Amino acid sequence: MNSSKNSSRGRQQGKKSTQNTSKRKFDSKKKFSKDFKGKAGYKKDRPISKEKISTPKKTDDSQGIRLNKYISNSGICSRREADVFIKSGSASVNGKLITEMGFRVMPTDVVKFDGSLISPEKKRYVLLNKPKNYITTMDDDRGRKTVMELVANASKERIYPVGRLDRNTTGLLLFTNDGEIAKKLTHPKHNVQKLYQASLDKKLTMRDLQKIAEGFVLDEKRVLVDEISYIMNQPKSEVGVKIHSGRNRIVRRIFEHFNYSVVKLDRVIFAGLTKKDLPRGHYRHLTELEVSTLMML
Repeated sequence: MNSSKNSSRGRQQGKKSTQNTSKRKFDSKKKFSKDFKGKAGYKKDRPISKEKISTPKKTDDSQGIRLNKYISNSGICSRREADVFIKSGSASVNGKLITEMGFRVMPTDVVKFDGSLISPEKKRYVLLNKPKNYITTMDDDRGRKTVMELVANASKERIYPVGRLDRNTTGLLLFTNDGEIAKKLTHPKHNVQKLYQASLDKKLTMRDLQKIAEGFVLDEKRVLVDEISYIMNQPKSEVGVKIHSGRNRIVRRIFEHFNYSVVKLDRVIFAGLTKKDLPRGHYRHLTELEVSTLMML
């Protein structure tokens, strides 16, 4: 008899627990992550996922490398895009047109893409702390300053910005000639996180902070931030926002939706990379560990 009562009581408690956890509530006492040490904020809980542990496969250089990888390594495009170009007849090896998937290239082979000789480039990964008044583009026909001017001497290989920052937005911007990494960091499915510090034209009310934290609809699409908080020991017009959305000008548009103007916007973390020891307007090359971490995303 006692065991049946205990079983019934356990089921009732389980139901209550499920009901309580199903309601998403804002906790004004909940602290922001250590990145900003916020007074009050909200962090969206994510389900715990089991990560697969994989061992890199060994490759035999004597067998050459796949043509799509060879093209990707030359900095032209990603490996998947190279497959499309190969099928369309854009690649030739030793004067012979190649459309076969999986075709392997030897070190002595002559490879051409659209008639031009190509060779694998060394992969470069350059992190810039972007200053204000530079636009994120390779060149500008209106004569405005571009971010490429700031990394002109970073690499003999041609590198490209990963994503973009607005002209008046400062902070971290990554450059690379690695098409695979660039695509991974910009594709929505990888949920690459960015952390911003926003300076507003007035204090952000707790009510509006809560609304942003709980999510809202912007241009018929739901907007969710990962975390938002006031920044510790700063006026309440200084706000930290962690987000993985890649929508254009999304942080500025979030605050504009609630009638705030963003006076300054600084990206302080991008895909786990930080601004530590990197002055504004300067760049540095990523370490091997940082590159490996990006590849595992």
